[in-house]
Amino acid sequence: MKSSVLPARAEIPSDQTWDTLSVFPNDAAWSAACEELEGRLAGLSAHAGRLAEGPDRLLAYLRDAEAAERLAGHIYVYAGGFRAVDTGDQQAQARSSRAGSLWNRLAAATAFAAPEMLAVGDAQLSAWTAEHAELAPYAHAFERLRDRAAHLRSGAVEAVLAQMNDPLGTALGTASILTNAELPFPPAIDASAATHELAQGSIDDLVTRADRTLRQSAWEGYADAHLGFKRSLASCLTGAIKRDVTLARVRGYGSALEAALGPERIPTSVFHNLIGVFEANLPTWHRYWRLRRKALGLERLRPWDLKAPLTADKPVVPWRQAIDWICEGMAPLGEAYVGAMRRGLLEERWVDWRPNRGKTAGAFSSGVQGTHPFILMSYSDDLFSLSTLAHELGHSMHSYLTWQTQPPAYAGYSLFVAEVASNFNQALTRAYLFDTQTDPSFQIALIEEALSNFHRYFFIMPTLARFELDMHQRVERGEPLTADGMIARLAELYAEGYGGEVDFDHDRVGITWAQFGHLYANFYVYQYATGISAAQALAEPILAGAPGAVDRYLGFLSAGSSVYGLDALRSAGVDMTRPEPVETAFASLGALVDRLESLLS
Repeated sequence: MKSSVLPARAEIPSDQTWDTLSVFPNDAAWSAACEELEGRLAGLSAHAGRLAEGPDRLLAYLRDAEAAERLAGHIYVYAGGFRAVDTGDQQAQARSSRAGSLWNRLAAATAFAAPEMLAVGDAQLSAWTAEHAELAPYAHAFERLRDRAAHLRSGAVEAVLAQMNDPLGTALGTASILTNAELPFPPAIDASAATHELAQGSIDDLVTRADRTLRQSAWEGYADAHLGFKRSLASCLTGAIKRDVTLARVRGYGSALEAALGPERIPTSVFHNLIGVFEANLPTWHRYWRLRRKALGLERLRPWDLKAPLTADKPVVPWRQAIDWICEGMAPLGEAYVGAMRRGLLEERWVDWRPNRGKTAGAFSSGVQGTHPFILMSYSDDLFSLSTLAHELGHSMHSYLTWQTQPPAYAGYSLFVAEVASNFNQALTRAYLFDTQTDPSFQIALIEEALSNFHRYFFIMPTLARFELDMHQRVERGEPLTADGMIARLAELYAEGYGGEVDFDHDRVGITWAQFGHLYANFYVYQYATGISAAQALAEPILAGAPGAVDRYLGFLSAGSSVYGLDALRSAGVDMTRPEPVETAFASLGALVDRLESLLS
């Protein structure tokens, strides 16, 4: 009997890892930066009570705060880089904890500023920005501040709230340690009785294998590991939901949903519009489940069959091939875009891509202005991994162009637009492969990958968003949350989505909420679905060669937070307050199902 075991972190060659040492050369330099930041905190506090003195004092504070935030960001990225790749590393955990604590202390040290600037008054701030060129770039930041005025509290209360960020984040930290470092995953067993190590870094690969026995074993073992700790995980998520509801009430919002959307001027109708269009178009998913069952020759389709290969000739896509195809697919955006991306992949080590034991689940892009836009993932030499890499590169290039273009005040961007660039990269890369890789088996595998991506972002995420809304509303009504109640509700929502076409185990599907750390960020998951919708709408004119479409899109990527997210998308050509972009995405999904049906027949 053979076995498949993931390597330890120390066994991974450095050229397959991200270059965390580009942030700080060693732990000693990192510790020195922590001490420097602690010294800067006192300097920031010295500005308290003095921002109304005049524009010079305000500008001095803003520059001191930006310098401290930049340093804190570097500290956090360095610490997180080591923690993410080996969640069992206790020293890395300690550094990450210190970095988080410093970040929260920085928030507390600057909490006085927003109330003080509001007290200066709109007229005075406008006059200062008009009269002093160095303050002029902050005009939009002051506009955002005015929008928050009704929901800001006194300087003392804001300082308390900032200090509470650290303990209020404990729920996510506990859930992350539990799921990434301590869950006892059983080995997955294939049809020949060989064992395969089941871990956060291997689950996505195992459930895409042709061996149905292996897929079932991996899927069930993964779900059972989470079910074994359902009460602890439910307690963690309940804590996060209660945090969201409490903070919404403290700040005077009508609901946690309003608190999540309001600061970016996103009407709650955007959320409800998405859910309404999603529910109306569930029959498109039901049609795909029927087609997949027939293509696999199964009497019953089960959850572990949803990523089963539909062709025996599953394309093998080595790491370097994936890089070439993605760069060629993104060519419509120009040489500067592609050159920066290729340099990051091949020379600057943006990506930590080799699976290892203890590595954090999934994939993400991280970094701050002044660091690389790092990517963590576990690459598996297939189209799914290629697509994940393209997705995360979309995030990283969004950050890269924002950092290259915007001053520190606007060097971030809202979560609402975060998933647009990532899905856009996938759309362009996929279109390139459809045009150049004409073998029917490859085309089927490519459609399968595309539908898998839609499954995650346009099926799972809206389903989780419906679940998230329900859980928050229950807490807002004063109702208790329990593990079994959470499982039952999510299983019910999945049943609607499957439409009787997928047979599933109630508890194993219902525990899915425990597998997504995204639910710890107040109403984040719905933005995956709005993101893929906007991405499809933006990709179409660029692929069609529409005049100005590339420049408008690159302008969107470079905008950062210098404009509100809805406005940035409107300037690029998409209005997410209307149902059309979501309906367009469902039309794209339906076209993929049609194309797959034609190829299979």
